[in-house]
Amino acid sequence: MEKVTVIGAGLAGVEAANTLANAGIKVRLIDMKPKEKSPAHKSDLFAELVCSNSLKAERIDSAAGLLKEEMRILGSICVDTALGCKVAAGGALAVDRDVFSKTITEKIRAHENIEIVEERVDKIPDGYVIVATGPLTDGKLAENIAEICSSEYLNFYDAAAPIVTKDSIDFEYAFYQSRYGKGGDDYINCPFSKDEYEAFHAELISAESAKLSEFDTPPTVYEGCMPIEILAKRGLDAPRFGPMKPVGLVNPKTEHRPWAVVQLRAENNDRTLYNLVGFQTNLKFPEQKRVFSMIPGLRNAEFVRYGVMHRNSFIDSPRLLSSDFSLKKCDRIYFCGQLSGVEGYMESAASGIIAAKALISKLKGEKPIEFPKYTMLGALSGYISDESVKNFQPMGANFGVLPPLETKIRDKRERYMKLSERSLNWYQAHFNYK
Repeated sequence: MEKVTVIGAGLAGVEAANTLANAGIKVRLIDMKPKEKSPAHKSDLFAELVCSNSLKAERIDSAAGLLKEEMRILGSICVDTALGCKVAAGGALAVDRDVFSKTITEKIRAHENIEIVEERVDKIPDGYVIVATGPLTDGKLAENIAEICSSEYLNFYDAAAPIVTKDSIDFEYAFYQSRYGKGGDDYINCPFSKDEYEAFHAELISAESAKLSEFDTPPTVYEGCMPIEILAKRGLDAPRFGPMKPVGLVNPKTEHRPWAVVQLRAENNDRTLYNLVGFQTNLKFPEQKRVFSMIPGLRNAEFVRYGVMHRNSFIDSPRLLSSDFSLKKCDRIYFCGQLSGVEGYMESAASGIIAAKALISKLKGEKPIEFPKYTMLGALSGYISDESVKNFQPMGANFGVLPPLETKIRDKRERYMKLSERSLNWYQAHFNYK
């Protein structure tokens, strides 16, 4: 059977290599360490955790916990290793990062079906390839990816607005309307009175920003992706003449034009997720929660993704990838990890499993596994391949990407448990899960 090349030994790469190797497929795992390192990496080890040592919540009734449980059922090397070296962190699964990386490196290097090649890759090789080179992919390899994918589909800087769940929007304040009545219910509007706007503006300009690493800092901040807090510092009315302009809108509750407005646009075809239009931001996550919860209608909003402004190479997956993470126009090539548009440690690792499972089925001539959209793996793979997502931004695990339950449950904790049970029931039927 043909040997598969996996490029990159981060979380996604080691999951892909290990999954393939455990299925009896020979793997060539190529990583530029220890000869070279990206600006974010310090260790020579595989699966390096470059930021936090937390892998998020462990309980099953959380999106992060459900994702890890689905991965565990499928034999995840990252989840298995994490459970063996976890440290006290309340309800989160946190690990001793050195032990975590060292253990995974030893397991991968000892696998009889994995050949380790320590070199930099400048061009995607022939044959079946899984590209898992991470968010700092650059140089000749990035140029080669741009040639294969078309340069307009490769992003090097992530300037994204927060995303909230529709169920958490308070329609006592918010209303559907497009400017001048064009577009029907394409937007949800959160209107401000003059006093509400001025109080919001004061908190926005005084909120604390996240510190950017040297490699995160863009050479130029373009007007189109300027952080909302920077725009606000230009003057009290600057946002009102920008993304918060109320022109062409009438609040049906007052029959007057609002003083200012935040518009929310559907993020996915099911309209379960909405992004804050024009609210790219570099505020710290707790500050985003505090300040943006002042927006009328978002007081109790559930943020499934906070806004970010940082270096992040990723492709426009809905235009390029199938749900199995293979390139539509060249299905011998798979992309996974943050380069494919998933966000987070475990999400990156999970995408490596999905890509590898799909490739195993292809190589063995078997029917591919089709993860239902009500599983977390199915929802993430569905999101990155959903062509209705026009302004694609990376996404992590959250319950907002799952289709809603047939019966509406008001209690959030109970609703989340039912969503998890629905997913795990499928795994129980297909993988003898207990």
